[in-house]
Amino acid sequence: EACGLTGTKIGCDTSSRGACTVLFDGESVKSCTMFAAQADGGAVTTIEGLAPSSDELHVVQQAFHENHGLQCGFCTAGMVMAAASFLEENPDPTEREVRLGLEGNLCRCTGYHNIVQAVLAAAKTLQEAR
Repeated sequence: EACGLTGTKIGCDTSSRGACTVLFDGESVKSCTMFAAQADGGAVTTIEGLAPSSDELHVVQQAFHENHGLQCGFCTAGMVMAAASFLEENPDPTEREVRLGLEGNLCRCTGYHNIVQAVLAAAKTLQEAR
């Protein structure tokens, strides 16, 4: 909070919700499972640093916006970060693969359908850009 990086949330402190997901050296991790010393020398990216610039959204953020991949918004940053990492590893996923890839991130509002559709839309956009 002192740094103005409030997108990453404390959801449970047990790594079961995923609201705390960040990228560490490009891989999604639940930040509550890491000590600060473990991050020493690595690159930590929060939702605030995912977009290419301050006036445009990352492809996954844009897809979440366009597909209403959020409800209350609490889980959204973690879902977006997990999805961005997932799509780096699996750029052409099936719906089932998306569901399995995001299973460590929970949405209390049960907005999974639109979240999955957003990830599939982001995958399509990324494929078209290649």
